[in-house]
Amino acid sequence: MSSENQNGLLHTIIQNKIATIEFGHPASNSFPRTLLNKLTKEIDNLSKDKSVTVIILRSEGSGAFCAGASFDELLAVENEEQGIEFFLGFAHLINAMRNCSKIIIGRIQGKVVGGGVGIAAACDYAFATQDSSVKLSELAIGIGPFVIEPAVSRKIGKTAMTEMTLAAHEWKSAIWANHKGLFAKVLENELELDEELSHFALKLASYNPDALVEMKKVIWEGTENWDSLLSERARISGKLVLSDFTKKALAQFKN
Repeated sequence: MSSENQNGLLHTIIQNKIATIEFGHPASNSFPRTLLNKLTKEIDNLSKDKSVTVIILRSEGSGAFCAGASFDELLAVENEEQGIEFFLGFAHLINAMRNCSKIIIGRIQGKVVGGGVGIAAACDYAFATQDSSVKLSELAIGIGPFVIEPAVSRKIGKTAMTEMTLAAHEWKSAIWANHKGLFAKVLENELELDEELSHFALKLASYNPDALVEMKKVIWEGTENWDSLLSERARISGKLVLSDFTKKALAQFKN
């Protein structure tokens, strides 16, 4: 399965009961809405695929893992409806990852910003390199990490989430993210990352798939209200992105 155009790329390889999804975009692997939709659909499809037991989610290249939302698309938002629709893309993706019947392993090889932190948090288990610093920069551009907050807070707690959110210009190290629970393991480099991840994924894929499905349900207990919660949060972001503050801040970031 493969898809590539100006809106980014997405392709999946299935081997040994492990589906590896790779997404990419020229702008530091950021997400325009079309790419969010494709990834959401792919996870939904793999959730139903009986030949798959484990999913690995990775991004293209050796630079940033994910820069979050596409600034070009945020700048192009002209009304509240468009703003809400864009942020619903992240809401739908996180809910797809939450509802997916397969265990999702994140391969985090580089810096993670904004919505990318939410995607990393929605993985059931995440490996990272020491280069994988994290930042929630949303307040700096006049919005906030409203849609991804439940996923991030669930992983690292409300206190650490608040620290990241209010220090919107501050990078947190991969070791910090590991200590807070966002990353399960941090490796020296990509070679060690891939070796460790491959071993872990193969071992996981050898387990009883029915047990893994039931374990996935247990892991996400207490999040049953997220379909409505994340939609409500998308409405907040959809309104704020229209503010003059945000438009000016996004333009400065782009320049």
